[in-house]
Amino acid sequence: MKILRRSWVLLVLLFAMLTAGAPFIRDYLQERALHALPYGFKKFSLTDPLPLCGRWKEHMPSARDPAAYRLYIEARKVWRSKIGWQLSHAETTRILADVSKAAELGDWGARGLLAHFYLYGLGVLPSNHVLDAVPEKGVEIARMAASAGQPWGLFDLGVAYEHGYGGAVQDKDLAWAYFLRAAELGSPEAQMTLASAYLDARRLDDEETMVQCAYRQGHGPAAYNLGIGAEVKKRYEEAIKFHQEGVKFGSKDCAASLELLFTDRYGPRVKGDEKAELKRLGIRDDPERKSRYNAIYDALVINPDLRLKRLDQVLPLPPAKLPKWSGVEDAVEPEPDGPPTY
Repeated sequence: MKILRRSWVLLVLLFAMLTAGAPFIRDYLQERALHALPYGFKKFSLTDPLPLCGRWKEHMPSARDPAAYRLYIEARKVWRSKIGWQLSHAETTRILADVSKAAELGDWGARGLLAHFYLYGLGVLPSNHVLDAVPEKGVEIARMAASAGQPWGLFDLGVAYEHGYGGAVQDKDLAWAYFLRAAELGSPEAQMTLASAYLDARRLDDEETMVQCAYRQGHGPAAYNLGIGAEVKKRYEEAIKFHQEGVKFGSKDCAASLELLFTDRYGPRVKGDEKAELKRLGIRDDPERKSRYNAIYDALVINPDLRLKRLDQVLPLPPAKLPKWSGVEDAVEPEPDGPPTY
């Protein structure tokens, strides 16, 4: 009985210390809770085997409300139709209203874009400004997506932990645990982040594997990375094909690389035997091809969301002849019929 009485007294004393008498203990426990890895996550280590090569679409909802999607996609088109300072106040007001409504209706594309607006604000000039940056709300949306197991939310939350904004505690280990989980589930951005870590560690084969994971999901920066890598290895035909695919994925850097190739003398990077190999592939000074890639580059600067799936039909690589075209829109594939998907 005395032992039980002593145990009870100790528990009471411990409770008093936690709530009032020793705030440093309470703070210590709270700090540990903040930095704890979520269940099922593990710490990223450069000595561990490669993670799974997931695909992000497999972890998004199978159904998408057409009305919410249409509201979101039309607002995004307006947002991407001009450079930020060119938008009117009426346009930014409508963009914010429609994206917010689509987000309320449950569209995750709209929620992702709304999170972006909360992180950076909307309207870059006093004449079109409609929303101040509220990072806490952006991170809150990322937490919702992460809780639903969506790769983009896990990655965005990892970035918040890496830099410590929006109410997320700054914790590099926690951030990389989120990057690892996001990469496993298919976030191309997370896969590229891990690839950069493998590159720094000189795990070059593993770096390329992770870049390939992102590339197979249509990630423009991955295509550019692979194209530059092939150029360094003097595999020019392979490099050109990677850049062409990258343009389809919306990479302005790939468009710039190809524009340079069709400029007289191929630009400053190409010398000697390299020129002979490019001539063998039919790559030579071509003002029309240069002009088309330049137009695509300019369009992608304004709207990096463009996906040019019909590129080979209007701007094929040599030796194919160029068909007529009326502009960049000829390379954009129309939206498919049927219910929208992620």
